[in-house]
Amino acid sequence: MNRTAKFATALTVGAALALAAPLAASAHVTIDPGQAAAGSYTVITVKVPNESETATTNRVELSLPTDTPFSSVRYVPVDGWSAQLVKTTLPEPVTVGESTITEAVTSIIWTAEPGSEIAAGQLQLFPISVGPVPDTGSIKLPADQGYTDGSTVSWNEEGEDAEHPAPVLYINDAPAADDHHDGDKPEVTATAPASEAAGPDVLARVLAIAGLLVAVVGLVVGFSSRRKTSA
Repeated sequence: MNRTAKFATALTVGAALALAAPLAASAHVTIDPGQAAAGSYTVITVKVPNESETATTNRVELSLPTDTPFSSVRYVPVDGWSAQLVKTTLPEPVTVGESTITEAVTSIIWTAEPGSEIAAGQLQLFPISVGPVPDTGSIKLPADQGYTDGSTVSWNEEGEDAEHPAPVLYINDAPAADDHHDGDKPEVTATAPASEAAGPDVLARVLAIAGLLVAVVGLVVGFSSRRKTSA
């Protein structure tokens, strides 16, 4: 392989990786918005994409904090899905405002009815209302995603290199630059294909990479033609 062909191959591989990285990151379970004011009652949308090509998502469980619990937790009904608020006794009593609570909702479980599972290329939204938001730095909200093949993906990891990062609600802390949440972007309010949820950013990347590949092919063809002419 000559030097030009090697260069073209390297550019092609690099372009493919550049496209794959943002698409992989967008497939995480996230919350929108990712920030809330202390003391407020806020509506959060849990965004759950399906990552499997062979199974569909039929169960989602979102864990809520026990050290800084929400005294009010409500869910918005989602067509084709049942929701269960799981209330448990707290490890220790917690003062919320002027009240002391000993039990709280510590998880929400959504279960799909037959035919309503999240299929490949789809995104399901689960809106909830929580409050009052505690006066703390941030709250980790781990999620378990269950599939029809019996497998479960736990979104509970922390750190910039996490493969399955947990959704985080930021309150007094500033969101990390590489955190996987959608900030204050507008919400979508119904199940949508992943291609639509990805939005213009992914389309722009695709077009840019396509242009790069065309340029590479042109470079190779032009160089080959020059060599033939010289010969």
